[in-house]
Amino acid sequence: MADRAALPGAAVRGAGHQDAVELIRAKRDGLTLTDAEIRWLVAAYTAGEIADEQMSALLMAVYFRGLEPGELRSWTTAMVSSGERLDLSAVPRPTVDKHSTGGVGDKVSLVLAPLVASCGAAVPQLSGRGLGHTGGTLDKLESIPGWRASLPAVEMTAVLRSVGCVICAAGSGLAPADRKLYALRDVTGTVESIPLIASSIMSKKIAEGTASLVLDVKVGAGAFMREIPAARLLAQTMVALGAEHGVRTAALLTSMDAPLGRAVGNAVEVDEAVTTLRGDGPADLVEVTLALAGEMLALAGVRADPAAALADGSALDRYRRMIAAQGGDPDAPLPRARYFTVITAAESGWLRRLDARAVGVAAWRLGAGRARKEDPVSAAAGLICLAKPGERVEAGQPLAELRADDESRLARAADGLAGAVEIGPEPPAAAPLVIDRISAQ
Repeated sequence: MADRAALPGAAVRGAGHQDAVELIRAKRDGLTLTDAEIRWLVAAYTAGEIADEQMSALLMAVYFRGLEPGELRSWTTAMVSSGERLDLSAVPRPTVDKHSTGGVGDKVSLVLAPLVASCGAAVPQLSGRGLGHTGGTLDKLESIPGWRASLPAVEMTAVLRSVGCVICAAGSGLAPADRKLYALRDVTGTVESIPLIASSIMSKKIAEGTASLVLDVKVGAGAFMREIPAARLLAQTMVALGAEHGVRTAALLTSMDAPLGRAVGNAVEVDEAVTTLRGDGPADLVEVTLALAGEMLALAGVRADPAAALADGSALDRYRRMIAAQGGDPDAPLPRARYFTVITAAESGWLRRLDARAVGVAAWRLGAGRARKEDPVSAAAGLICLAKPGERVEAGQPLAELRADDESRLARAADGLAGAVEIGPEPPAAAPLVIDRISAQ
């Protein structure tokens, strides 16, 4: 991209309609926006001084032209500066968080936050809700009676200090520019832009105030990034942004071709997370969780064995304390669905494929997910994978159990699994769950 002088008046908030148009033209033509121009753009849009249609045009220009490293750094800084930044200096432990780019059956956070806290770090995890075929951590935890996702900053910090971990929703004051920009990207076809994805994720995590961050970048059939090169580029971009903003950051690329664990939904995933905290979790979920825990503890400078904390009950005790501190009852029965059906194997052989995206879509059709952010979700709806790739199955053997509160949802969910299962005479080739590690240079 060509460098250029700042446009007249562009760095002045509310300087006029023409300034936004000139910046749109500049980005459209492949020119580099200055730090001052980007600061003005983000601040003016957040304040309602730039129209949605103008910012939509700019986002489309970014989608096609990208952002240079300096532009991306300025864009992310402007998004952080659009709101407050949490001060976690009163927390006596080193702070470290984890962010996942989203997958199917990904209940890692429910296990990981208390696990890392039980090892001596503090985990301030600001999480989100599910959309489409991917689940949301807050939706899962809200299936626990009494549990609260929304905590004032003072209460969040208090829970973090007393328990060592907290999982809650980001307050409206954190990176408000991202909230507006994300909603706009969602309706303008500009979501799939690595610079915009990276700045969206990292602006919230930087504003959160954590000292260290580990990114779980999912790749595969059920992930937002389906190919390794794109996932690696996203990870590298986010790691660089973290380093530039003073947050020690690393990333793991992890496989999302098949669901993680066996439970997909809300209450069913909480149940599986608790089973894992009791030391009896699915091998794939345990492997990914321990890999991320090791990265988090290393970045935080804490020497501990997360596998031991998982085995001796320390992590489970921390989880129970966290749930109770946020108003939940860790002993309360979880919601159960009223209606059930099973999908069976059409033939005998080795289960070679169980497509994660199709499973996520089926869970969504059962009521566990939402199509729009304002849609309600069913706590009890979901799906249990009774067989996973690499296991031998017999004709007629149940492969998955579908659960719903509304019986009419079962057939459509089952249809969503058509073509998702592949059974063959040979087991599938072994593939690593942790594909790569990305760190700052």
